[in-house]
Amino acid sequence: MNQPGPFTSPWWARSGHVQTIFAKYLHRTNIAYRSQRLELPDGDFVDLAWGLPRLPDTSPLVVLFHGLEGCVQSHYAKGMMAAVHARGWQPLLMHFRGCSGVPNRTLTAYHSGATEDPHYLLQRLASHFPGRPLAAIGYSLGGNMLVNYLAEHRDNPLCCAAVISAPLHLAACAERIDQGFSRVYQYYLLQRMKRNWQRRLARHPGQAWSDELERIRSLKQFDDRITAPMHGFRDADDYYRRCSGLSRLKTINTPTLVIHAADDPFMSAAVIPDPASLSPTIHYELSRTGGHVGFMQGPPWRPRFWLEQRIPDWLADHWPNT
Repeated sequence: MNQPGPFTSPWWARSGHVQTIFAKYLHRTNIAYRSQRLELPDGDFVDLAWGLPRLPDTSPLVVLFHGLEGCVQSHYAKGMMAAVHARGWQPLLMHFRGCSGVPNRTLTAYHSGATEDPHYLLQRLASHFPGRPLAAIGYSLGGNMLVNYLAEHRDNPLCCAAVISAPLHLAACAERIDQGFSRVYQYYLLQRMKRNWQRRLARHPGQAWSDELERIRSLKQFDDRITAPMHGFRDADDYYRRCSGLSRLKTINTPTLVIHAADDPFMSAAVIPDPASLSPTIHYELSRTGGHVGFMQGPPWRPRFWLEQRIPDWLADHWPNT
C-alpha cells in the first residue's frame, strides 16, 4: 500500500480540478531565456531554451522535458526554471519537435516513448560539459518519456531525475481523460494537437493525413490515426502497450523521484506502481491531492508551488560531492 506523500492541499484547493486549472492562472513566475536550435542526426531539429542569466559552465545543469503540447511558456516550466536558477543551477528546456512554435522539417513528431531526441541532447551536453553535474525533470508526457529513457539507457549521464504527473499507463489515462469533466482537458489538448499537426502538414502538401483530423474526437483516436501510424506502431493500443513506463520502473538504476496525486484528473489508479515492483533507486511519492502538475499551497492571493521546493531539494541531495 502506497503511503501519502508529504504534499497537503490548502482549504481552497482540495479539488484536483482546482489544482490543475488554477495553477496555470495563478502562477505568475517568469524567467528570461535564450533560444538555441539543436540540429538532429535525421536532418530535423529541436529548439532549446537556456534560462538567463547564463550561469558558469561548472554549475549543475538541469534539463526539463515538458508535457503534451507544452513549451517554455508553460507555467510549470517557467516556475521550475526560475526555482532551479535561484539555486545556482543552469536550467535548460528541450522543446519536443514542433512545440517551440516553429513547424519541423519532417513529419516525424514526438510521443511518450520517443527517447531519441532527448538521448541525443543529453549525450551532447555530457560531451560538451564533461564532469558537469547533470539532472533531468520530466512532466506528464515528458515524464513518461523520461522513464522510458532511463530504462533504455542505463548508462546515461544523469546524476538524478524527477518524474511529475506522468501517464505511466497510457491506455488507462486515455480512457480516463475521455470521461466526465476531464473531457474539458481532452478538448483543450486535442485542439492544440490538431493545430500543431495542421502546421506540420502545411510543409508537406499532398499528404492524406489532413482528412483524418476532422473525424478525430478523442486523444485515443488521435493516437490511433496519427501518432501510431506515423511512428511505426500498429495502432493506439500497440503504442500504449510499448511506450507505457509503468513496467519499466523496475529496471531504472538512476536515482529518480516519481510524484503523483491520487486526484489527478488525467489519470486513474492504474498509474500507481506496486511498491514491490520499483527499482531500489526509485523514490515514489503519492499524495491524496495535487491535481495534474498543480500542487499549490498557501493562500489563493499568494500561492506557493510545492514542486518548486520539493524537486530542487531532491536534486540537491543527489548532486555528487554534496
